[in-house]
Amino acid sequence: MTSLLRIPRLLAGLTVALGLPLIAGLPATAHAQADWPQKPVRIVVGFAPGGTTDITARIVAEQLSTVLKQTFVVENKTGAGGNVAATEVARAAPDGYTFLMGTPGTQAINQFLFAKMPYDTAKDFQPVSFVVRIPNVLMVHPSVPARTIEELIALARSKPGALTYGSPGNGSTGQLSTELFKTQAKIFVTHIPYRGSAPMLQDLMAGQIQMSIDNLPSALPHIKSGKLRALGVTSPARSDQLPDVPTIASVLPGFSAESWFVLMAPAGTPRPIVDRLSAEVDRILKRKEIVERFKGLGADVVGGTPESLGRFIADETKKWQHVVKVSGAKVD
Repeated sequence: MTSLLRIPRLLAGLTVALGLPLIAGLPATAHAQADWPQKPVRIVVGFAPGGTTDITARIVAEQLSTVLKQTFVVENKTGAGGNVAATEVARAAPDGYTFLMGTPGTQAINQFLFAKMPYDTAKDFQPVSFVVRIPNVLMVHPSVPARTIEELIALARSKPGALTYGSPGNGSTGQLSTELFKTQAKIFVTHIPYRGSAPMLQDLMAGQIQMSIDNLPSALPHIKSGKLRALGVTSPARSDQLPDVPTIASVLPGFSAESWFVLMAPAGTPRPIVDRLSAEVDRILKRKEIVERFKGLGADVVGGTPESLGRFIADETKKWQHVVKVSGAKVD
């Protein structure tokens, strides 16, 4: 009788003993996520230090380091229009310790420009936070006899192909923004690609090319100095930095071609980590000092949820796919 009573107790003891590691193991992952981050976190940037993407990432990293009491490090991995950085993040462990500061190129455009892509834009990333959007600006050399968007369109129509426009490179948002402008305005101007904004802006100021669309932060000092004339901004609303400059959409309804910077995680990153990081970034972007800091760069903070960011990227992807197809732009 005693031995029979001992059997259930023994089995119960074994069950508990054997079950403990399993039960203890279940909340281990949850605890790790709740305690995240437990070590330094990387934000990978696909462009050189000092550029708008890099500056945006460093502002976010600085604030997150303070709020989450853990170091957030910005790493610059340049090349292939941001594809080098994006590939590294796409292949990183989805453990919440590697993120990408995504751009229109890495998340929407490059897949249509490059013959071979090292990652799947839609499947390899999890949207986290929409950080900022930055308008581009349509500008001309002061010698160009056009002081409004309408006058520039009329001039281009009167001399098809005579006007030249510069861009930071084939497949850049500058080129594709201008191609979108050409399509909607029904004009033809000749593309001159450069290796970056700096040499392009130098030639524009020298009158070697007549017009360009480029990021507002890069162009603003030259516009303020009078070396370039701004005709329109590519955002749906006017820029606080150039309040007297109209939107291109006021002449070409629906026109929108902004640069934007978004925080992306490798696909499979635990949802609790994604949600926590998204919420923290959203709170940071609502601080007055951060809003003003970005505004000084010509950027508007956005914020929002991973879902809203995912919808935005999907819409941008459709738009730029059409623009790339119409323009015939390709990168070898």
